Amino acid sequence: MTEILSDSEADGRLGANWTRTGAVISREVELASFSQAIEAVDRVAVLAEAADHHPDIDIRWRTVTFRLSTHSAGGLTAKDFSLAAEIDSVIAAL
Repeated sequence: MTEILSDSEADGRLGANWTRTGAVISREVELASFSQAIEAVDRVAVLAEAADHHPDIDIRWRTVTFRLSTHSAGGLTAKDFSLAAEIDSVIAAL
């Protein structure tokens, strides 16, 4: 079973672009266009599928919000922060 992180552990792992609300970390990013937003989501989808860890994703024109939590564990785990770092890499590459 994946270990749930304490609040202080989760806060210590937050990147500069992420916020935490309870057992969820999230990042909102505004991209140059709707097609670039879809491209970002497509790239994240491939990474998420490979990791078997799927974020909640909300697309509003060119603004994309990613929300991560390990639902099967009932909280935040290392898997969330690992995928968050990969999402950061995708966004930086666009």
